[in-house]
Formats: sequence, C-alpha cells, structure tokens
Amino acid sequence: MKYFPHTQDDIQQMLAVAGVGSLDELYGEIPQQLQFDREFALPEAMSEVEIRRFFEELGKKNSQLVCFAGAGVEDHYSPSVIAPLLSRGEFLTAYTPYQPEISQGTLQYIFEYQSMICELTGMDVTNASMYDGTTATAEAMMMCVSIAKKRNKILISATMDPKVRRVVESYAGYQGVIVETVPEKDGVTDLAVLEQKLAANDVAGVILAQPNFYGIVEDYTGVADMCHAAKAMFVMNAKPSALAVLKSPAEWGADIACGDAQSLGIPMCYGGPYVGFLACMNANVRKLPGRIVGATTDVDGKRAFVLTLQAREQHIRREKANSNICSNQSLMALYVTVYMSVMGQQGLTEACSLSYSGAHYLAQQLVATDKCAMVYDKPFFNEFAIRTSVPVAKVLETLAANGILGGVRIADDMLLVCVTEQRTKAEMDRMVEIVNAL
Repeated sequence: MKYFPHTQDDIQQMLAVAGVGSLDELYGEIPQQLQFDREFALPEAMSEVEIRRFFEELGKKNSQLVCFAGAGVEDHYSPSVIAPLLSRGEFLTAYTPYQPEISQGTLQYIFEYQSMICELTGMDVTNASMYDGTTATAEAMMMCVSIAKKRNKILISATMDPKVRRVVESYAGYQGVIVETVPEKDGVTDLAVLEQKLAANDVAGVILAQPNFYGIVEDYTGVADMCHAAKAMFVMNAKPSALAVLKSPAEWGADIACGDAQSLGIPMCYGGPYVGFLACMNANVRKLPGRIVGATTDVDGKRAFVLTLQAREQHIRREKANSNICSNQSLMALYVTVYMSVMGQQGLTEACSLSYSGAHYLAQQLVATDKCAMVYDKPFFNEFAIRTSVPVAKVLETLAANGILGGVRIADDMLLVCVTEQRTKAEMDRMVEIVNAL
C-alpha cells in the first residue's frame, strides 16, 4: 500500500542485513526502564458521524471574539473561492518546480505572485516568497551587508514591530552584524538621529516601517537621498494591503521592500502559516535569496515559465551563499495571488477605504467617551494607539467578557487597536459603549 510500504518480507530482509532475528532483538539494547510496556491511551474507534459530533462539541468551547487586534496580524476578508482552489491536489501537494515540463501550473502562479508583489511595491523583481515577514526582513538585512561588502552595521527604527526587530537581531547575532536602533520621537522615526548615525559612513542599510507599529503613516521624504549619500541601502518593511492606496516603497526611493503578506486575505489561523515577501531593484537582483520565475517561450513558440534565477546554496559554494533559504511557502503565495486576482485593484482599494474610515470613526468615538485619548497626533491608516484612564488589562478583560478582542496591550495604559473591512459600525459602537461604561 502507498502509505504502508514495509511488508513482512521487507522487514525480514532489513533485519537480516542488521544481523538480528526480530524487532524485539533489534531494540534489545534499550534498557527495560526506558521501554514502553503498556497500551497507548487511545480512545475507542469512532464512526465519521461520531467524530464530527465530537469536534463540533470541542469547537463550542472556543470563544468567538470580534477582533480589533492587529500588531502584524489582522482579521481581513478572505473570498470563499480561495480555499477550494488551494485544496486542488496539484497545488496542495506541489513542492519544488525544478522540472518545468511538469511544473507549469506551479511556475505560472509563482510568476503571477511575483508580478503582483512588484506592482504593489514598485520594485523591479521579487523572489518566489518567504516564510513570513520577520524572516524576510532579516534576509533584507543580510542583503544590505552583502551589497555593502565591508560594512556590517544596520540601523532599524524603534517604530518597527518589536517582533520584527527581535528576529532581525537574532539573525544578526550569528552573522557578525551590528544592529543599532534609531529612536522614535512622537511615534515616528527620529530622522535627525538617523542622519547623525549615517554621517559615520559605516552603515550598510536602514530598515524602516510603513505604516509603523503604531499604525502611523510616516513621512520619509528625503530619507532615500540621506541613505544613498552615505552609501547605505534603504529597506522598507511595508504592509502590502495598504500599498493599494499608500505611496509604494519604490516611490519613497527604497532599494528593498519586504514584509508579511498576511493582510492580503490570509486568515489569522492561530498564528500561521503566513507568507513573507522580499523585493528589490534590478541592480541588486543577484543578492536576492531564493528563486525567481520568469516567462519565456517553448520550442513551439508557446508561452512557458521557468526558473530564471536561483541564488541558492545548492547551486553555489556554501561560503559564497547569501542565505540558507532552500524552499519557499508558495502555497501561501498562491493564496495571496488568488486573493489579489479576485479582489482586483478596485477591491483592494475599497478594503483599504473601509479599514481607514472605520479606524478613524472608532478612534473618534473612543476619545469622545473621555476614557481614552490618542497617544500620537499623527496620520494613521487602520491602526492606532490610545491611552486609557482605566488599566488596559481591565479594558481587555471586560471587552473579552462581552465577546470582543479589544486590541493589543503595548503598555499598562496603552492599547493598540486595529480596524479592518470586516468590522461593522454596530461592532464598533458596541465596543465604545462597553468602554464608556467602565
């Protein structure tokens, strides 16, 4: 049978090669106290109907909360057409597209994914996808160091998501890279300090966020010129869904764009799987880890897709490799490709508009309760930080008791609140009503 390959004859042949007569003899050297000598605590077999009922009852123990939490993972609408398309066997079981003659479907959707990410970011090229936004940002850091050659210092803004900063610092610690934090000022990157740090002419790259961790849309006018004058790369960690309406990394003058594409319709799903993106301009394509799919024509002149570039350790000497990336999460890349195809430019723009207007409405209503105040007076997209007169722990506890996940605590008196196109006015009004009663 396909999934039970070892017949009794197979087992006997292997035992003979090992020079033992039975499986018990094979494991005979294991001390008795380490051997498992009782029955496994497994439930009795159930019918399909019984199993369905069992898990339905188990599922009822979960609390289904209305989500106003963000901080890198948001509750976005996911068109119902995506799941059945992804569950097709040729997608669900696809792995590496090394043989183009039998991998045209996989190669084509990766090509379409790359095209869409490039359109959103304004970059020339992107790789086939990465595991998540944090590691994609760490890979961007390593690209900067590789491009700079003799520089190993990276500057990262304090307004970057703390999770991203921790992963970047973890990667740096084992690569001999120095990571320095550029402080924040009133919720945005202190550009005066950034300029001072760049003046030392020893920086390989600068990593900034858009929007930043507090949801603020930062003004990076002149930053690209500042970086390039100091011979440093400019990396922008961006929220791709917001790029449907915000200025793209390329328009800001960034050399590399990276981030997590979870906001492109991927369900929150207990923390994953998600998918990272990493894109750059043509000048640095050879430093881009992973693989790039390109379009060409076959011997009959028909359109075909192939692996155009593979900057991977299997194909070059290990000591010359920029990264140990040896796979990609292309099933989730397919997810966001189908999402973007279904939504289109109009759908993405509409989702952004609903998220933006909802966030600003909720922020205004919360402030009107006199129980909350905006932490920063800065333009924000769909996420904002508020200061509460009641301890945040109590706010979140009370909201949860009423079926609402009220946000992410960033301090004892500060709450990060996110609104997406999924949230209704009635849900927001209910949240305001509960906060006002505290």
